[in-house]
Amino acid sequence: MIVFDLECSKEHRFEGWFNSIESFEAQNAKNLVTCPYCNDTQVRRVLSPVATKLSPRPEVQKNAGQIDYRRLAKEIVDYISKNFEDVGSDFAKEALKMHYGVAEKRSIKGSATAEEEKILKEEKIEFFKVPFPKIDEDTEN
Repeated sequence: MIVFDLECSKEHRFEGWFNSIESFEAQNAKNLVTCPYCNDTQVRRVLSPVATKLSPRPEVQKNAGQIDYRRLAKEIVDYISKNFEDVGSDFAKEALKMHYGVAEKRSIKGSATAEEEKILKEEKIEFFKVPFPKIDEDTEN
């Protein structure tokens, strides 16, 4: 089983339990996933801090009690790089546009000044900071 944080088009947040990502996608494509608050069928997954426990791969079992933080950090950075639109220093502007319905909601990444972060918090716009490592193109990791 896997738990996803979900959000309908009216911004109601809730969670759903599915056998797999494929199961969620198949059900959602058939409009079988509905918001428990308003019965909206326009549902999407949102980033979740929930961890899932999978059967460890054989090469991982020998260190089952240890967390590979480097690998975890790389997976997070890779996921964000592949699935979020980079809006650069326009992060706060784009977040405000989406919040007020001027722009379509989407996953974005970028940078904001301390003052811009303060404005986003005052407007009750949720965001989180992820420190991205500088990648030296000349160095192999």
